[in-house]
Amino acid sequence: MSVYKKLADFGGKFIGKSKLFKHGFNYSPMYRRSTARIVAISEDLLNVTIKLPISYKNKNYVNSIFGGSMFAAVDPIPMIQLMHLLGDDFVVWDKSAEIYFKKPAKENLYADFIYTTIEVEDILNRVATENEIEVTKITQLTNQDRSVVYCEVRKTIYIAEKSFFREKKRLKNRE
Repeated sequence: MSVYKKLADFGGKFIGKSKLFKHGFNYSPMYRRSTARIVAISEDLLNVTIKLPISYKNKNYVNSIFGGSMFAAVDPIPMIQLMHLLGDDFVVWDKSAEIYFKKPAKENLYADFIYTTIEVEDILNRVATENEIEVTKITQLTNQDRSVVYCEVRKTIYIAEKSFFREKKRLKNRE
């Protein structure tokens, strides 16, 4: 079990999952280096909003936000958000990612990560019948009023029940 998981299990009991998610991300070294911050999160963890401010820490050679900062700001959230929504009985892994730069970002960027209850139920139903699935989440980095898209990230996430995943891994190791 990772240090982050242990802290989430322990801290979630005292301050709640959503507050822990927000502060855990905002203070963790892995996320702080992206220069982004979670600015809002719903109690049910279905909605997360981040802000990626433009600063000397993330400007590139042409004074726009470095593409690596854009990707790092978006990268971990859909997977970890889904892990918390599904619970401990599931394996949730990032499988692949694609990033599409639309235009240079010379202002603060924002992104919304949204799962619906219907989407979560669909994932649970599909895993129950198919054992393992992949879902694709698309996140756009935009300006504050969400009218200009600077970047789009498509993440493919693998999901399986832990019992299925362990058995699959055990059988593969026998080969």
